Amino acid sequence: MINQFRNLNPVNLILLVVIAFVLRIGVLLQLPDHLDFSLFEPYAGILIQLPEDLFSPFSNIFYSTVIILLQAMVLNRIVNSYNLLGKPSFLPALMYVTVSAMLEPFVVLNPVLIANFLILWMIEKFFSIYRRESVLPVLFDLGMITALGTLIYFPFIGMMPLLWVSLVIFRPFNWREWVAGLVGFIAVVFFLCTIYYLTDSLGGFVNILPRVTRFRTGFHVNLYDYIVLIPVAVILILSVFTLQQKFYRSNVHVRKSYFILIFLVLFTIVSFNITREYNIHHFLLAMPPLAILMAHFFTSSTKRWFYESLYLILAAFIIYFQFV
Repeated sequence: MINQFRNLNPVNLILLVVIAFVLRIGVLLQLPDHLDFSLFEPYAGILIQLPEDLFSPFSNIFYSTVIILLQAMVLNRIVNSYNLLGKPSFLPALMYVTVSAMLEPFVVLNPVLIANFLILWMIEKFFSIYRRESVLPVLFDLGMITALGTLIYFPFIGMMPLLWVSLVIFRPFNWREWVAGLVGFIAVVFFLCTIYYLTDSLGGFVNILPRVTRFRTGFHVNLYDYIVLIPVAVILILSVFTLQQKFYRSNVHVRKSYFILIFLVLFTIVSFNITREYNIHHFLLAMPPLAILMAHFFTSSTKRWFYESLYLILAAFIIYFQFV
């Protein structure tokens, strides 16, 4: 399977669709009676409102899978365009489709899944910073993208410091570039406040804003539900080792790009503490960088029996724990 996706073969598109639905077979065969879906945070509901029962449980899973496949193809194009793996392949798409099926909250429509389109957009813009003479428009766009993501899912605001981290990694200091992202963010917030003002709802806007919580110190979770993460953890550890071995042999842009991906994962973990609610689907924000890191291992690994077996174990864990 992995060997097939190491090549940029159009047939892999069909295989990717089949794998995406196979990895969700347990959820599809045990559909709940009802699944809620909301596109925007309550404070952004003035822009558009969708009924919570808009989709049936089956259509909810189906459209979620279609979105995952679209995002996988976008991620694959970005990785191949910037040559992060050394050669073009379909492995980033395969890894994204796989890790997005790890847990049941990942496979249903949720705001984080929609916000991942913006994460992919941000990743591509981050990678493009290194090759540009002027990045003011890029930083302004990134600020607006972050604000749009915050309208969909409030903890997305935790991506804002990533704009400045990218400047530290890719650019010499220029205060205008540091301000540009903030201006872009404020522009979207100002637009939203203007709509509330014109509809005489500005007072209500303040009341429905989410409240930031203290850093969580403990969770009440059933660890049995997360055994499926063990193969993923093994692959990521192996990926770190392979990345370290080739790190200084890669060009400067590739090395800095991987730093951005690592910081994206870190900021996803930190932003989990922004809201009071415990939503495991929050970690879908980390799926694009994790998929790239996993793809790096499967690209670099030379023992076919090992990497093929490791992927089959991961797929088996995902399907098994959907049934139990």
